[in-house]
Amino acid sequence: MDKIPMTPSGHKALNEELKQLKSVERPAIIKAIAEAREHGDLSENAEYHSAKEKQSFIEGRIKELEGMISLAQVIDPKTLSGPIKFGATVDLVDEETEEEKTYQIVGEAEADIERGMLNIKSPLARALIGKEEGDSVEVRTPGGSKDYEIVKISYV
Repeated sequence: MDKIPMTPSGHKALNEELKQLKSVERPAIIKAIAEAREHGDLSENAEYHSAKEKQSFIEGRIKELEGMISLAQVIDPKTLSGPIKFGATVDLVDEETEEEKTYQIVGEAEADIERGMLNIKSPLARALIGKEEGDSVEVRTPGGSKDYEIVKISYV
């Protein structure tokens, strides 16, 4: 299997979520299932079925997190420099609207476009990789083509 690139903060967040699921969520759902069983007939017990469904979700998420963590290749952006690559924080200007945006290129597991965390596999990130400050990039997205100018590259 391929390694999954992630930043130290992304790796830490996954470990914290895993710890929360194992030490808080899992014991709570086991208790809820036990309480629901005490209510009698399980075939018509909505609380029991709901708790079992939640338990299934929690166990699936635990396995998913353990898999991602075991394949993690933690890359500290502070040790990098040069053209845009994984971990870079990039300030862009939309050449049409003059709107400024800042994104950090991160792994799939930690991507969150609302927080400016751009998935390395996204069309924009793929277009930016290897570029330098001052370069213009054209990004073809499902919504059409956009042109950006790279204003600043930093590794923080």
